[in-house]
Amino acid sequence: MLPNDTFQDRVSIVTGGGSGIGAGIALELIRLGSKVVLVGRTEEKLREVQRAGEELRPGSAAMVAPLDVRDREAVSDLIDEVVGTHGKIDHLVNSAAGNFRVAPEEMSANAWDAVVKIVQYGTWNFTQLVGQHMIERGEGGSILSIGTTGAAQGGPDTVHSASAKAAVATMSKSLAAAWGPYGIRSNILVPGLTAGTPGVDILYEEADPSHLVPLGRMGTKTELAHAATFLLSDFASYVTGAELVVDGGRGLRRQ
Repeated sequence: MLPNDTFQDRVSIVTGGGSGIGAGIALELIRLGSKVVLVGRTEEKLREVQRAGEELRPGSAAMVAPLDVRDREAVSDLIDEVVGTHGKIDHLVNSAAGNFRVAPEEMSANAWDAVVKIVQYGTWNFTQLVGQHMIERGEGGSILSIGTTGAAQGGPDTVHSASAKAAVATMSKSLAAAWGPYGIRSNILVPGLTAGTPGVDILYEEADPSHLVPLGRMGTKTELAHAATFLLSDFASYVTGAELVVDGGRGLRRQ
């Protein structure tokens, strides 16, 4: 756990901030002092996280930004608004995603487009536009994208998501090299099975997949948030282009 003031006076954008791992990271950033912009498609979910943040850190007043990450114009307008309000953006977390199980031979074109455009295009929209701001501002920053073990190992019934996340991982490493001279760090956090997240609920329905994990349990959103905030923080100031796998050893098993 990082010191309470680690992100004091910092400004962070979290996409997918209304639920799951994104919400957990957003709340930990708030607890650690950051001003947070919550991005997602459902305003009420964002409001719930905003209220939880206020309970954690009274006066935190997280900004709620309901939008579709695929809409580049809306993303550009939001970034202009955040910079106009707070004067800067220090951190970006790309957590917006879409996923569901489907046999690849049965996947519709719309299903492929929806997931790939949310994960790959949405991540690019925010990353490029925030990166441009960071370069212009000249004080660096850190970007974290949420990955998946399927990006490296393959996902037989989640081909759309695994493919898009693999593209995000390569993008993140490429930007680590391209933007390192500007003081911008770009890393990937690869979570495993995480309790209380839409991903587990959608992919495993009523089954408890804990038996698939060598440590014998699913991870928690708090554990993922601790790893994420470390990578975003100055404590990881020499870490860029890295993939941190936090999966309880799940990726080491083949069953």
